[in-house]
Amino acid sequence: MSISDDFKEKLKAGKIVDALTLALSEAIELEITTWVSSNKSYAQTSAEAEQPHADCRMRTRLNIVDGDIENEIGSQFIGNGLYTELRQFHLDQVQEGRQIIQQNLENLQQLFSVLTKTMNQLPQESRQLESGNPVLPPSSQDNLP
Repeated sequence: MSISDDFKEKLKAGKIVDALTLALSEAIELEITTWVSSNKSYAQTSAEAEQPHADCRMRTRLNIVDGDIENEIGSQFIGNGLYTELRQFHLDQVQEGRQIIQQNLENLQQLFSVLTKTMNQLPQESRQLESGNPVLPPSSQDNLP
């Protein structure tokens, strides 16, 4: 099952906290890859065919939790390589990715504000993680013995 399908199933089951936890765990990293495909295939398997050859790709990974940035630049994008004109395109995509991350963080902040305000209105079952541990301490409205 895909992450998206799993998220939807948790929402349908009323497990809002589990759905949000899943979404957040998948949202910490952004990967941007620029690559030039070729008619020549270096791949031995179909899985390898989906991956660009290392010298024909640029890849940047941004981890918003750790603040890590990893860059991989193939040899064809540097010096007198065939694809040096695509470097600026890739840099533009990375900048756009940073803007997307900023927007996503602002959206998450708004989401958490709404979630905090409405959490006490949810049934007790919806406030539990699958492990059975409550996400928030019980409120005075929970009528616990």
